[in-house]
Amino acid sequence: MELKRQITLGQYVPGKSILHTLDPRIKLLSSLILMVVVFLIHSVTGYLVMLGVLMILVFLSRIPVRYFINGLKPILMLLVLTVSLQVFFTKGTSEPLFQWWIVKVYQEGLVAAVFILLRLVLLVFSSSLLTLTTSPMRLTSAIEFILKPFSYLGLPTSEISMMMTIALRFIPTILEETDRLIKAQSSRGAEFETGNLFKRLQGLIPILVPLFISSFRRADDLAIAMESRCFQVGIKRTQMHPLVFRSVDFLSFGLFLTILLLIVLFF
Repeated sequence: MELKRQITLGQYVPGKSILHTLDPRIKLLSSLILMVVVFLIHSVTGYLVMLGVLMILVFLSRIPVRYFINGLKPILMLLVLTVSLQVFFTKGTSEPLFQWWIVKVYQEGLVAAVFILLRLVLLVFSSSLLTLTTSPMRLTSAIEFILKPFSYLGLPTSEISMMMTIALRFIPTILEETDRLIKAQSSRGAEFETGNLFKRLQGLIPILVPLFISSFRRADDLAIAMESRCFQVGIKRTQMHPLVFRSVDFLSFGLFLTILLLIVLFF
């Protein structure tokens, strides 16, 4: 399944590493805090230190690095576009480093491009680390715990967390279905990588139509399965394996917060 190997968003890799065994609420809170800290750093050194910390976490997770590299492929065009806009459209106060016709490249533009690139890479790595080491059911419980204060405002936090997790979980399934349809159409002589842009888009029609039909069918089957298990909106549900904080969770969270605080203070 080529698409499934290339896009790792929403995938879970079972394992017995220390990151797999940590409480999902700790991992989710740490990921959210890390995403905020990423925008508080204003030096390349700080971003490199943060990247080094994430590489240590990747090593502790015992998940191959290729999973995290593949997580960058879906946003590769976004990375190129964002970096290009920063390089060529950011005005500087000093003399341009490069100039050709109306194109001017300033030092400020290069610095801004490097910052944007490192921020996006860190965000993708941190989110991939969360989903790759946390099962969908445990991630649902963690999201529900984070959103619990909003339940006092009347928001259906349990249903929101379940919808978010189902959407995240269905990404690998849809990718697998897309890959199967591409192979089936290719065996019938369809071409997806030749011709101009219009022909390529036209060639996607035999893929999109059955993909939408299959997705709606899966959604209908899921709804029937939930109803057969007496699922009702607004009813408080119990858990077969309730989440319990352990001392190692608090120690890991405290150590991670200390590292992030030091990075913000010194970089």
